[in-house]
Amino acid sequence: MKFIYTTLFLLLPFSFSIPQVQLQKSSDDDNTKYTNVGNIGITLTNFGTYGHGFSKWPQQPSGEYPLGSGIEHIFDGGLYIGAFTSTDITGANKSGPFVTTGAVDAASVSARGGGFEWTNDPGSLVVERSSLLTSKFFSPLAVSHQDFIAEYLDTNKYLSNGELIENHSPLGLKVRQESYAWNFPFANFFVIMNYWVKNISNKYIDSIYIGLWTDAVVRNTKVTPPGGSTFYSRGGNGYFDSLFIAYEFDATGDIGLTDSYIGFQFLGADRSYDSVNFVSWQFRNTSDPNFFAPQDDISRYSKLQGYFGGSNRYNFNINPSSLKQPSNRSIMISAGSFSKLAPGDSMNVVFAIVAAKKFGNDPAALDTDEQKKNLYANAEWALRAYHGEDRNRNGILDPGEDADGNGTITRYILPTPPSIPKVKAIAEDRKVTLYWDKSSESSVDPISGKKDFEGYRVYRTNTGFDLTEAQNIQSSLIKFAEFDSLANNTGFNTGFSAISLNAPATFDGDTTKYFYKMEIDNLLNGWQYLFSVSAFDKKDEENNIESLESSSLTNIVRIVPGTPSTNDENIEIGVYPNPYYGNAYWDGSSERLRKLYFYNLPEKCDIYIYTLSGDIVKKINHDRDNNGSDLRWFQNYATDGKQQLSGGEQAWDLITDNDQAIATGLYLFTVKNLETGKIKTGKFLVIK
Repeated sequence: MKFIYTTLFLLLPFSFSIPQVQLQKSSDDDNTKYTNVGNIGITLTNFGTYGHGFSKWPQQPSGEYPLGSGIEHIFDGGLYIGAFTSTDITGANKSGPFVTTGAVDAASVSARGGGFEWTNDPGSLVVERSSLLTSKFFSPLAVSHQDFIAEYLDTNKYLSNGELIENHSPLGLKVRQESYAWNFPFANFFVIMNYWVKNISNKYIDSIYIGLWTDAVVRNTKVTPPGGSTFYSRGGNGYFDSLFIAYEFDATGDIGLTDSYIGFQFLGADRSYDSVNFVSWQFRNTSDPNFFAPQDDISRYSKLQGYFGGSNRYNFNINPSSLKQPSNRSIMISAGSFSKLAPGDSMNVVFAIVAAKKFGNDPAALDTDEQKKNLYANAEWALRAYHGEDRNRNGILDPGEDADGNGTITRYILPTPPSIPKVKAIAEDRKVTLYWDKSSESSVDPISGKKDFEGYRVYRTNTGFDLTEAQNIQSSLIKFAEFDSLANNTGFNTGFSAISLNAPATFDGDTTKYFYKMEIDNLLNGWQYLFSVSAFDKKDEENNIESLESSSLTNIVRIVPGTPSTNDENIEIGVYPNPYYGNAYWDGSSERLRKLYFYNLPEKCDIYIYTLSGDIVKKINHDRDNNGSDLRWFQNYATDGKQQLSGGEQAWDLITDNDQAIATGLYLFTVKNLETGKIKTGKFLVIK
């Protein structure tokens, strides 16, 4: 492996030169970044691919939606560009076609080889930036809440490890890839893929086709872990030409647990083209005249042109219903042909990766028009983001469309809800107290130019939501309360008196001033709850935009109610549940997913657990800031590690210091207060 240096992208898309900043050795290939600001997690690389072929599963999403659910949608995919080359503008000495492929049919992508033809310069890394002022990646150059930027080229014939890229005929291209993701509820289900393609050769490149090829796999990996050929052979496919979106769904795999679509959509380009095309082919098939996997540049170029085989195209000698049947197919959406690209010239082409839950109550294995309503609506939002100021999508800046006054079409503008409130939560005994600030109330919408804040919504989950096999946090959040401005046509006109503080609350180590407070009672100690507060705005009747709401996912607090820490010697220290039953719904399905709690603990103490014969089973060092992240239960069901306990409780997984599960029986415990030296005792019963 070569060594490279950290870089920072600061220039406009056409420039491609990148100033270096502080040097840092690293690997050339970077596949460590993935979208996580919204509700879809896609791994993005600096060598022309997306997804990771489950080589990083389950620690890193490949194409997960909803984020955290374990429902994956992408094995891997990549950028395809096909064209002819010539020595001058007249087309003299024309050669080709040549196709540079980001990825091809592969049983594994852990070792790159033939077909993975984009490489990166030494010094190239995926760079992250964000338009969110609260993000550590904030940059005034950011387009979205989470931008990823990478550069790569097709001029190398060898990988960085010296391996020959077989049958690779470079076109002489360099690509700047920018991806954009948002946390808005109406835009957190797609990632825009913006490609700037530059001719860095001394030849003319003509008859250009550009596409995204994807080996999509829609499966619930929490139910069915990746592995074996049958895991990959359950997908059905389709195409909707009005929105230029190709898609895949689970036709017969984890039915009912993967009720979603993944779509790959062409959004537009900065120059004219003849057609947008969709093709699909069977994994490693070399005999089917229509669904063969192309093995050379000629057949790959034909696929980019939209030909399944011969002159057959989708809906013309290719029956759409045949693609709905379960199989291991890949799909490609492409556009072209684009005219000549002279040496030094650049062009821009934009796609989107769009996810959606199936709509309605039709059987999950089907692919009906009604089921695709969400997919089409989400694809429309991706188009809306792409067209930006060009509201009528005619490619011209018409009167009234130039919102920023710069004289050109500004893309990637979305109507903006108020900024997300900052939330603090305090875990208490059978209770949680929420605080939040009023920063949302100063938000200005970029479309209307007005302060349009209207109110707040408070969300929570019910007891035990996290023990379901397929978590979907967004759908598990239930609106618990709503507060909004008085006397207008949005919301319930409740006002804010019920939650307003007379003076803002402050906390040690926290510079935020909290103006609102809400107490939620009647919770169960030891159970995990999620809470969030969103802000919403007024309707924008002038621009025909409904009231918009900030993300309910971004400021989530994960709370486990319980007793606070105490040094009161008159308060008994105990254990719950007691007796502990091994088959209770409280826990997960395995020994290491069990837990019980000690309660009414001092801030700092040592807990010793004994058998009746006096043998020490477990020693636990308790600190009020402990949140249980060392337990497998929290690692499985609170994957971000940010859950908050009340300070006076300590979770234990019933695993001994010798890494064994304890047996049925009566156990004794002592708790030594490390500040006072006082010792308290107790006992509990375990029944398995």
